[in-house]
Amino acid sequence: MAAVGPYGVHPGHALITMVEPHPGHEYAYNRWYEDDHYIAGAMAMPWMFAGRRWVATRELQLLRYPEKSAVARPVTAGCYLSTYWLTEGRYDEHMKWTVGINKRLNRDGRVYQDRTHVFTAFQDHAATVYRDGTAGPRDFHALDHPYAGLVLEVIDADGPERRAELLEWLRARHLPRRLAGSPAAMVTVFRPTPLPGDRMSYVKQVEGVDTRLTLLWFLQQDPREAWAAHFAGLAEEVGESGLGRVELVAPFLPTVPGTDRYVAELR
Repeated sequence: MAAVGPYGVHPGHALITMVEPHPGHEYAYNRWYEDDHYIAGAMAMPWMFAGRRWVATRELQLLRYPEKSAVARPVTAGCYLSTYWLTEGRYDEHMKWTVGINKRLNRDGRVYQDRTHVFTAFQDHAATVYRDGTAGPRDFHALDHPYAGLVLEVIDADGPERRAELLEWLRARHLPRRLAGSPAAMVTVFRPTPLPGDRMSYVKQVEGVDTRLTLLWFLQQDPREAWAAHFAGLAEEVGESGLGRVELVAPFLPTVPGTDRYVAELR
């Protein structure tokens, strides 16, 4: 695999997965993911070159909107978010590996069952918009840089034929305006791709493959400090554009690897 093919640094693809541990299993799920799955089920795989886990305490869950979300039902579901970058052009090779290793992990009893996948999808990179131009970390640094928070935003275009127009409006107008003077250093935008037919049975097929865009806002301060001023009105502005509708805006804090920090604050 190393001798031929792309091996650049651009995050051409991402795995974005939001999961809800079942009640009473929060500590066990966190330890399994931290101590085993994050490495054996993700970072040890070829072409997955960066990863970061995020958590939404109950306080953060209650900031989410819209109340009737096409992504999270209820909108508070999915208190853990994991984000991973994949090398551009290596999606197919990585996917073969990930399906194979997860089948093995499942067979070996190393997959935690008491959890629900709320929003899990591999995605293709569509755009990155920076607040400060060429200054500061790039998108390939984003999962290693010590950002203080992240906001996940999911937008559905008004039909497949409108998604390209929605993306261009986001990239050229909406995001530069929203980023200016905000605590967000960058926004990465992705398009979801369908999961393979031989995926694990506990992961549902991806919805909105032709219409959806997933945005990750990387914040330099706690999202609670910036919520009212910078994130509370995203749905209205997207709706007024006539190009789509916001289906989820959800803030997260970075987990502290190797610890159970925030687990007691999930419920």
